[in-house]
Amino acid sequence: MPSRPQPRFPEPHTEPFWAAVKEGRLTYQQCTDCQTVVFTPRLVCTSCGSDRLPYRDSSGEGSIYTFTVVRQNRNPVFAEMGAYVLAWVDLDEGFRMLSNIVGAADPTRDISVGQRVRVEFEPQESGDYPIPVFRPIA
Repeated sequence: MPSRPQPRFPEPHTEPFWAAVKEGRLTYQQCTDCQTVVFTPRLVCTSCGSDRLPYRDSSGEGSIYTFTVVRQNRNPVFAEMGAYVLAWVDLDEGFRMLSNIVGAADPTRDISVGQRVRVEFEPQESGDYPIPVFRPIA
């Protein structure tokens, strides 16, 4: 994958998430008042409005909810990639995340809905923060 845009700080909503990514951990929030799982990072619970949203570590495993194969991209950053997969991944802890699926020999044939995947952290040449991507579990 080519270098991707990096987060810009200060950013109170996502800074703890990116700090964990830098350490090789995928995190989400869970409300201590109503137990709602919250992702993307927020300052208040999307269900009850509480600001008690501690971060928890995810196992990083889940399944593909849906996906698309991008076969042609005119953005210069991604132009040389060829076909790649963009997917919604349902993590085992109960949140859904948009990311890439990597490591498929043929992304047009080797990816399927329901397929189990595990997070990896893709280093970036142009920044300090790796990008969470998912690889099929063999």
